[in-house]
Amino acid sequence: MNTTRFDQAIAKIDAANAQDPHLLLISGQTRPLEVVHAERRTAWIHQLVGEAASEALLLAARAQHLRRWEIPRDSYPHDRAGYLKWREDLKQFHAEKTAEILREVSYDTATIERVQALILKKRLKLDPEAQALEDALCLVFLEEQFSDFAKKEPDKIEGIVAKTWRKMSPQGQQFALALPLAAEDRTIIERALAASTR
Repeated sequence: MNTTRFDQAIAKIDAANAQDPHLLLISGQTRPLEVVHAERRTAWIHQLVGEAASEALLLAARAQHLRRWEIPRDSYPHDRAGYLKWREDLKQFHAEKTAEILREVSYDTATIERVQALILKKRLKLDPEAQALEDALCLVFLEEQFSDFAKKEPDKIEGIVAKTWRKMSPQGQQFALALPLAAEDRTIIERALAASTR
């Protein structure tokens, strides 16, 4: 790995995400949401894959939601078709913006295409790195966003948990079960998983 080029790419990704207007209060410090989530995805990749994590996977994990706030959900119809179109457009947007940064720091075409394939979730369940990235995404959702989402969408949350669980590998599921969740959140997850196995 060319560590200088890699570090430059990570710095540019973080600088782009630092413009996120959505802020989180972390240990008394206010930080941009997408920076925090990108760091958490990276941390989960290290736990899930360890030293085997490739340069492309680490870049994709950091850039998976690059500048996500620029395409808000409210700019699409509030139905399932609108939601799916929003998700697909976001993936393409993230992949294109990431490629721009990687070209700026002189990454080769093969690496850029590999990073884009991971961001686009191609061959999910068949590609171990794509699955690791999906696991990391799900784990960040569960540890950082699940509790608030459960309060906002109580009627939908069990279905969302079931769908999230199906996306994850057995390893990712084990990490999820070990998360230090609030008792009420763990109850929701257990109820959703029980319902999905009936």
